[in-house]
Amino acid sequence: MPVSTMGRKSADNFDGKKAYQAQEEEGVPFFDDGREIELLHFVYGHPSIEEIRNSPQRVLEAIDEYGRTKKYLMNVGNDKGKIVADLIAERKPQVMVELGGYVGYSCILFGDAVRQAGGRRYFSLERNPEFAAVIMSLVDLAGLSDTVKVVVGSSADSIKRLHASGILTQVDLMFLDHYKPAYTTDLKLCEHLKLVTPGAVLAADNVIKPGNPPYLEYVRSSVSSKQKQYESGETNGVETTGFGDRWKDQYKTREGEEKLSTEIKGNPNLIYESELVNSYEPTGVPDGIEITRCIGEVEVEVEMNGKRNDLRQS
Repeated sequence: MPVSTMGRKSADNFDGKKAYQAQEEEGVPFFDDGREIELLHFVYGHPSIEEIRNSPQRVLEAIDEYGRTKKYLMNVGNDKGKIVADLIAERKPQVMVELGGYVGYSCILFGDAVRQAGGRRYFSLERNPEFAAVIMSLVDLAGLSDTVKVVVGSSADSIKRLHASGILTQVDLMFLDHYKPAYTTDLKLCEHLKLVTPGAVLAADNVIKPGNPPYLEYVRSSVSSKQKQYESGETNGVETTGFGDRWKDQYKTREGEEKLSTEIKGNPNLIYESELVNSYEPTGVPDGIEITRCIGEVEVEVEMNGKRNDLRQS
């Protein structure tokens, strides 16, 4: 049985001239303090607004300009963004989903890449309706409304709703950049709903800063290890080990206590190959993207005595 592998690649050196303002220190808000609406006014009041219209690249440049000259924005940024954009050009996904849209930087960058690669739809799932409104406004400005669909609500509820309605039946490529403890639970939900199957690719942001130990452990685990956890009765519980309070409680003030799904156990028989690509936050702080490819599935047969035998990789 093949075992998931993990490699380590590096991105080019960071260009300090394009660095964002530093992220605010712990105890000081670094998002959801009015800067997202301020960004809209900055972009739409830009002297080059007519050149920005219908140009995804120019919209991204305007967002970057705000991040450099005004306030920090928790965007994926150009350096890490290029890793995923190159992956889109290689994979050519028909359907791509992002979990966590914030102000739309990633869905403008990746939605444009999906369109150029011949893809059909880019879903941006964002829980905060104000952020979602900012995304929709900037997506429209970039001329990407025909490709990008913004979905408002918690990631798990949105995934379930899109799947139940038949709108989302597969995920060719998924970008995870939302509430960090939800990376693993939402992946297991997608496995359970058969949205993530062999051929799917996952790109997870912030696996170095702030880090995501539960997610990395899961996607780097062998099938046999996942099966043992599954058979022991382990559920898709809320796992916050390895996350500081700033990240565990990131949305607590506005959204209240996080309530992640605990009933979905995923599909332990999916075989992943995973690698870390080192890169940088838009501030220049080192970070990385974990690229995980689902390369197969171990089929299981139940014998007359109830024991389970692994058969083969599909």
